[in-house]
Amino acid sequence: MSSRTAEKKTAIKNSLGRLTFAIIAITAQVVWLVYLLKRISEFFPWMSWVITGVSIILALGLYGRKINAEIKMPWIMLILVFPVVGIILYLLIGLNGTTRKMRRRFRAIDEKLYPLMPQDGKVLRRLEEKSLYAANMSRYILLHRSQPVYQNTDVVFHNETLKALEDLKRELARAEKFIFMEYFAVEDAEAFHEISRILREKAAAGVDVRLFYDDVGSIGFVNRTFIRKMDAAGIRCRVFNPMTPVLNFFMNNRDHRKITVIDGKVAFTGGYNLADEYFNIIHPYGYWKDSGVMLRGEAVRSLTMIFLEMWNAVRDDNLNDEEFHHFLAEAPCSGEGTAFVQPYAESPIYPGHVAEDVYLNILGSAERYAYFFTPYLIITDEMTRAFALAARRGVDVRIITPGIPDKKLIYRVTRSYYGQLVDNGVRIFEYSPGFCHAKQCVVDGKTAAVGTINLDYRSLYHHFENGVLVHDCAFAERVREDFEDSFRKSTEVTENYRRDRKRRFRLVDLLLRLIAPAL
Repeated sequence: MSSRTAEKKTAIKNSLGRLTFAIIAITAQVVWLVYLLKRISEFFPWMSWVITGVSIILALGLYGRKINAEIKMPWIMLILVFPVVGIILYLLIGLNGTTRKMRRRFRAIDEKLYPLMPQDGKVLRRLEEKSLYAANMSRYILLHRSQPVYQNTDVVFHNETLKALEDLKRELARAEKFIFMEYFAVEDAEAFHEISRILREKAAAGVDVRLFYDDVGSIGFVNRTFIRKMDAAGIRCRVFNPMTPVLNFFMNNRDHRKITVIDGKVAFTGGYNLADEYFNIIHPYGYWKDSGVMLRGEAVRSLTMIFLEMWNAVRDDNLNDEEFHHFLAEAPCSGEGTAFVQPYAESPIYPGHVAEDVYLNILGSAERYAYFFTPYLIITDEMTRAFALAARRGVDVRIITPGIPDKKLIYRVTRSYYGQLVDNGVRIFEYSPGFCHAKQCVVDGKTAAVGTINLDYRSLYHHFENGVLVHDCAFAERVREDFEDSFRKSTEVTENYRRDRKRRFRLVDLLLRLIAPAL
């Protein structure tokens, strides 16, 4: 790490002390609960039978849930072998969005938002004429997340984050009515300072500026004075799911989305957060590879809706019909593009796993090639089988993962999945210049997806995420060209893992795979 990088990393004013305190406090509470239950069991022998009964009922309930076996079986084993610890940890980590208060809040908001997002039947019929498979994929998203497929939208692919940053700043400077920004991580440093300057100017000019970020994602980058600074500048700022030193069944679910919407006309999304390392201002993990898209036109409405849903979900007093109509009911700017564009969101609040199903559908549609970028590769047997089936029927399936990891433990788990994939014909590449954080895929030069969704349990099951599905040959070709350039910069490790069979059976890797759903 260079001295500049080290200086940057240590100069950040952050809330790591608060995070450390919260972790210690929560750990202490878990230990106390375990100790308390064990002590009660010693004084009241019948309590052991109650705990055993609860663990069996919980295990049976888990077994009957309609979720992948890889997710429920480790929990079932833990709950049955270590009932007290297993029950407590499952309630804290294993459940997704189970608090009734949050469910009611999201449903109340969506009952107001969804009717404002009708599907244009003509667009869906045109997509069906072009590709029945693509139309069915879009119908699935519409059915389960109420997010339509659009045309009249221009789509710009950003294969480099600096390009995205320059376009973002240019469009922010043109804002006249509102700016909505929602990010997993915001760093009060060089990259954000220029954005902040523009936001302050726009807020002073009367533009409605709102900034929304996840507490855990940003806790290493900002402290609590950050919100006060934003509020003082006229920028309305909110934090998703603040990290507290109290046991919270919802704390495992984070807002991993990255969205900017400007005047309902232009929107940005992709893998990058608003922090220096994402734009290669600093290099803690070598060269940072990321990507994103800029939308101009009707499809921006969906990203506006996704932002409004989360913005209003964190407080009880914001179910404002007039505001929703103001931002969504007015006719948006139309682009000239003929692509079929469908922004979509993943939410642990609702049943089903749309993010994973989109990837499964994309793999199922592949005839010639399917290329994927992911920083983390921690997938279910169902996803592994989809990759394998595509490769075994002759599709050129390739996955690019980082050459330099940001989390060594997760990197080891990622590599533990290589063997089974390469045995079935999947080719694995590691991005030699550094860390690849892009989340994108392309199939057959026809369909591409870019967004925030990693190929791991956190993105596919635990986090709030978003992506953009595009059915368009020109856009897909630009994404394919980015893959081809990245392949040339990467090291193919396929043969290494095909030959090294002993690597797959290392005890540590097997144990890590067992707990992978909780990582």
